[in-house]
Amino acid sequence: MRPPGYGEGQPRLDDDRMPVVLVVLDGLGDRPVPELGGRTPAEAAHTPVLDELARRGASGWHLPFGWGLAPASELAHWAMFGFVDVPFPGRAVVEALGAGIDVPYGVAATHAALRTSRADRGLVWLTGRTARADGDDAAALLAGLGPVLARHGATLQPLGGRGEALLLLDGHVDGAVTDSDAFFEDRHPWLRPLPTRPSAGPAAEALTSLLLDARDVLHAHPVNAARRERGLPPLDVLTTKWSGSRDPIPSFTTAVGVAGGMVTSTRLYRGLAALLGMTGLHIPPVPDVGADLAARLHAAGDLVAGGARFVHVHTKATDEAGHTKQPLAKRDVIEAADAGLAALHELADRAVVCVTGDHATPSTGGVLHTADPTPLLVAGPTVRPDAVTAFGESHAHAGWYGAVRAAELLPLLFGHANRPVFLGHRATPGPTVALPDHPEPMPGRDRGAPRG
Repeated sequence: MRPPGYGEGQPRLDDDRMPVVLVVLDGLGDRPVPELGGRTPAEAAHTPVLDELARRGASGWHLPFGWGLAPASELAHWAMFGFVDVPFPGRAVVEALGAGIDVPYGVAATHAALRTSRADRGLVWLTGRTARADGDDAAALLAGLGPVLARHGATLQPLGGRGEALLLLDGHVDGAVTDSDAFFEDRHPWLRPLPTRPSAGPAAEALTSLLLDARDVLHAHPVNAARRERGLPPLDVLTTKWSGSRDPIPSFTTAVGVAGGMVTSTRLYRGLAALLGMTGLHIPPVPDVGADLAARLHAAGDLVAGGARFVHVHTKATDEAGHTKQPLAKRDVIEAADAGLAALHELADRAVVCVTGDHATPSTGGVLHTADPTPLLVAGPTVRPDAVTAFGESHAHAGWYGAVRAAELLPLLFGHANRPVFLGHRATPGPTVALPDHPEPMPGRDRGAPRG
């Protein structure tokens, strides 16, 4: 303990701030499954690593936006990262940044994709998407839209080999329009883009006209004629989703107060790292989920050693397993992930570690994502253990944290990391989630003690 400063009674505080490592098992949450004895896949999985971590830490439920609201991954992470009060630019912008495209500021942007379709009673119904073997056809079809794009003052920048692209509506600033991609294609037809606020009305009208013209060109294109002859469905509809526009936003360091890092696996998370100014280490995923997560935790340690005080580690494997609607497969993926998380025990001796999901992806039923709770587990030197001794939704329900929303997650973790923002003390122009590491110092130089 260091002695107090001159005129003070409290001893000088030791600097025992710790880093935070957040591990997100995408789509971890689930519902009780009859084949698993009424348990969720996480409850049924054999998870000795996570069970031991639960014994030494504290648990709760992660409900990103409360009961009943099923979040997409990008919106859950946006809130989890402390940006709930900052307008989200749209996933189209984020995906394009993740693909290495320099997205311009102040231009309406949307994610475009080629789809297969069928017409029925005056409506167009989407029936599929570009297959991996369709890369050459998709590239030729997108290139064939050049005259349509020129007429409508738009540009298209391909994102990959599966008929995806960034569509920019030059001359339109506000891209707040609805999706034309039905998403739930067995329930809704191809949809008309509509403005979500009056200022986006011109962009919605321009996009509607462009998409209708594009369908005419795609339907008559020689590539699609050849596909019909080969017995393949034509890629004759261009759909759009995730629309928005890129506007200046604060960096992660500005908004949160500490340097952030991400171990990324997909284009979405590379884009988030680029957008928020976080240090990114990209590791392409491998089929062995355990080995994949072990490599990601090793990379997280490298980011911490390099100065990051918050590191995000993510796997898509749990979400993909949920989307197969095979509960046993999701249980097996969770078991494989558990083995890859063994390094968290050593890390929890010197950092605050958290394992949770960004949403629920039920492995049964006719839903994609739901607001069912996801287990939340936190461990570290300052975390007082609660009575929970196993990992899973029903176990975590008894934990001390109760229900935690996405916007509450980082404050919880930084509090354990001895980095709580001190309400009432203002070191930065805007509020931060954590005690800032490097607030702006007074300019000038230390002139030393006054001369006698």
